[in-house]
Amino acid sequence: MRMKFLSLAAAVLLVAACESTPETATSADGTAGSATSGVDSAGLGTGAGVSSQGLGAGDAAPGSQRDLEVNVGDRVFFDTDRSDLSGEARETVARQAEWLRRYPNTRIVIEGHADERGTREYNLALAERRAVAVRNYMVALGIPAARVSTTSYGKERPAVVGSNDAAYAQNRRAVTVVN
Repeated sequence: MRMKFLSLAAAVLLVAACESTPETATSADGTAGSATSGVDSAGLGTGAGVSSQGLGAGDAAPGSQRDLEVNVGDRVFFDTDRSDLSGEARETVARQAEWLRRYPNTRIVIEGHADERGTREYNLALAERRAVAVRNYMVALGIPAARVSTTSYGKERPAVVGSNDAAYAQNRRAVTVVN
């Protein structure tokens, strides 16, 4: 009986120790705000780690990641098991290319991602094809290939945790990251 009680107490303490509190982000003016998961109330991506009380569009440093996210958009989305760019994705990549022309010394990395379905190997390959598709379109739009690199995360870094169509749609993406 005593062993069961000690086991239960240890389990409760372990769970209590693992409990996390929301991280806070400090804005440029020194005020703290709660960091969001990168998804707005409609379930649409807003940029990973963007604070709802943090920097506003006017506070984004020119040529920064925040500037790209706010003024251009840092991600494009893909259909299930696809790596071809939709019309909307092409528009976003064209805006990104125009943004890169304004900041000729800026280098970027295109991160390819996939949803949780499928094997690790399949998703790494699919995410790589997605990143390469974005890179190739940027290069076709006149951005020097040396300024754009790619990486694949497969299903390892979901933007939205969940096993439903809304989460899957947000996780099938390529994200442009300022280097």
